[in-house]
Amino acid sequence: MIATPDRTPLPRTFFERPVLQVAPDLLGRLVVRATPDGPITLRLTEVEAYDGPNDPGSHAFRGRTARNSVMFGPPGHVYVYFTYGMWHCMNLVCGPEGTASGVLLRAGEVIGGTEQARRRRLSARNDKELAKGPARLATALDVDRALDGTDACAPGDTPLRVLTGTPALTDQVRNGPRTGVSGDGAVHPWRYWIAGDPTVSPYRAHVPRRRRS
Repeated sequence: MIATPDRTPLPRTFFERPVLQVAPDLLGRLVVRATPDGPITLRLTEVEAYDGPNDPGSHAFRGRTARNSVMFGPPGHVYVYFTYGMWHCMNLVCGPEGTASGVLLRAGEVIGGTEQARRRRLSARNDKELAKGPARLATALDVDRALDGTDACAPGDTPLRVLTGTPALTDQVRNGPRTGVSGDGAVHPWRYWIAGDPTVSPYRAHVPRRRRS
């Protein structure tokens, strides 16, 4: 018999820990996105950790900017960035305030509000692909820069909340190189996923973008 996932919201203390503790512990947790059409619920199956000033792959490595300022704020907030002029990606800020570390939400299984997610992800060939990759995940959950800075631990109604869910067992968790990260940041094995889960995205090494002549 499969136990019902715990729908208790995660407290801010969960996110106040070091990023390399928070990231694998997010696997199996539930992300609930409130929308005018009703909530969309996603079970996290893949994440990546980014350790601020200690991590050349992090947006915060070179310090605070207007774009990354949320990462320097209190833990438990949502950091959303726009990439390649097309896609949004969503992170959860963690560690003590001012450390600028965060966890990129890379993939998950949509377990509630599936019809809504399908309407946003018309190119998905099946439900396993609805949130298979960070841009797909953000699209399925209707995430854009308007969500940047949202407090996922705030009491009452909030656009996004993270629930306890059913944490992945330790022997189910795998880790390896982060996807698409270049330079010195590529060496860190800080991508975490649930072994054998069909919603986990495939690993892809960084490929330099060609400059137009």
